[in-house]
Amino acid sequence: MRALAIMLVFANHYLGFVSFEATFGWFSEIGWAGVDLFFALSGYLIGNQVFAALRGPGLSLPRFYARRLLRTLPAFLFVLALYAWWPYWAGGLAHAPWWKYLTFTLNFNLKPGTLFSHAWSLCVEEQFYLLLPPIALAIAAIAQRARTPSLALGWMALVSAVAAGMWLRHSWWVPSMDLGEHGSRAYYTLIYYSTLSRFDELLAGVALAMLRNFHPALWQRLTSHGNAMLAAGAALTALVFWLFLENHFSWGMSVFGYPLLGVAFAALLLAALSEGSLLQRTRIPGMGAIAIWSYSIYLTHKQICILLAEHWAASEALTIAFMIGASIFAGWLLYFAVEAPFMKLRDRFIPSNHQRRPHEEDVGSIPATT
Repeated sequence: MRALAIMLVFANHYLGFVSFEATFGWFSEIGWAGVDLFFALSGYLIGNQVFAALRGPGLSLPRFYARRLLRTLPAFLFVLALYAWWPYWAGGLAHAPWWKYLTFTLNFNLKPGTLFSHAWSLCVEEQFYLLLPPIALAIAAIAQRARTPSLALGWMALVSAVAAGMWLRHSWWVPSMDLGEHGSRAYYTLIYYSTLSRFDELLAGVALAMLRNFHPALWQRLTSHGNAMLAAGAALTALVFWLFLENHFSWGMSVFGYPLLGVAFAALLLAALSEGSLLQRTRIPGMGAIAIWSYSIYLTHKQICILLAEHWAASEALTIAFMIGASIFAGWLLYFAVEAPFMKLRDRFIPSNHQRRPHEEDVGSIPATT
């Protein structure tokens, strides 16, 4: 699914910055949803880490944040340095204030066409990493003090957050934002890039993590019907994709489309996590590697394709193959040169998000966990 997400994003960026036409058909036009699929995956994976720690030895915020930063920051800073100090790589585009990149606040009031603009999604994810653990801890503490079930309070908070995002998109949307096939600059700045209105898919992933950790019987029943989840998720995804392709920037899709997309992706993710389901069993050669390198590919592929397009002239099929190959190679190189070494350091010195137990004499002695 991570490989599918980066393939969607690549197809959309190829349309927007290289070919300027739907080279991959509807897959190009809906490719922006690859970011939302990444959101759903992150919501589940990070939510699962947080809730598993809360159920067990306890969650250490310093360890959690350190692990997250060592996972995402090195590769991001390396690519940001290319934009900042290599004029050819930057391509002459206007950049936002550098502190916005460094603080992961670029997506606030972001204008389309800004240098390294696709980092907006990384900003949303980093803000999610920052907020989810303390919110989960606060809900547990409030529930304990008020002597109310923390699960009920947690679900109320999640549903309220989804409703708040819908209300904000309703409040910010105006008819002038809907330009048919293209949304206005205001649509992207106020709605598409905005943290407060783009948490839907992250919350869908969090909901799955809550089900897995706190409702094991229901989780077992759902994952015992993996192929049914796959059919439902595929059908709903196809429906939502069609609705977005027809009316992406309309009021209805702006308000309700993103939550529906979150539910669709959550169903697909549930199918992927269901033992014995078709999606869980299916193996496509090469996709595992693409998934592992997907973060580095995401960081580099857009600018790689833009720069290569200036100097490359060949048949369409050869150009597509060359761009894909160059993007994968750049992602592989960044992964092995930057991502992998820092992840090894993370797993060596901060192997878990758990609170340190009294008998643990040094961090390096703790067994590494996935």
